[in-house]
Amino acid sequence: MKVFSDSPQKTIEIGRKLGKYLEPGDVIYLSGSLGAGKTHFAKGVALGLGVEDHVTSPTFTLINEYEGRMPFYHVDVYRLEEEEEAHELGLEEYLYGSGVTLIEWPERIKTVLPEDYLAVELRFTGTGSEARELEISARGERYEKLVEQLKQKFAGDVWALL
Repeated sequence: MKVFSDSPQKTIEIGRKLGKYLEPGDVIYLSGSLGAGKTHFAKGVALGLGVEDHVTSPTFTLINEYEGRMPFYHVDVYRLEEEEEAHELGLEEYLYGSGVTLIEWPERIKTVLPEDYLAVELRFTGTGSEARELEISARGERYEKLVEQLKQKFAGDVWALL
């Protein structure tokens, strides 16, 4: 499924809509180049989960934890040099816990991550400095159902679906 955003506010809104459908144990892989809007998307997911705290990028802390209707773990592994460091962080406790885990730069720790997940890739479209295409894909039955729910949710948003 591809979704279009022409502003940071719309990227946040797309994340918020997704966040409303997430359940304990859900894992989101978030990819995109630097400046693509990953943190804006994460802010939206947090809003959808009822997080009231200000959401920031965990680039230097690696993991930010927030409380909403369930825990939200925002993980950024860009600075990890080896996959073993993800084990040292105790990442498995987050991935298989009672909250939602969103991981930026998941390709850096592939062997540590679960096989089932929701993937969101943000890309610059070249149609404007704020324009982004978000490709949302699923691996596993739970996430395939989630993508179908999202398609129905976004169907009424003329600005969103490509």
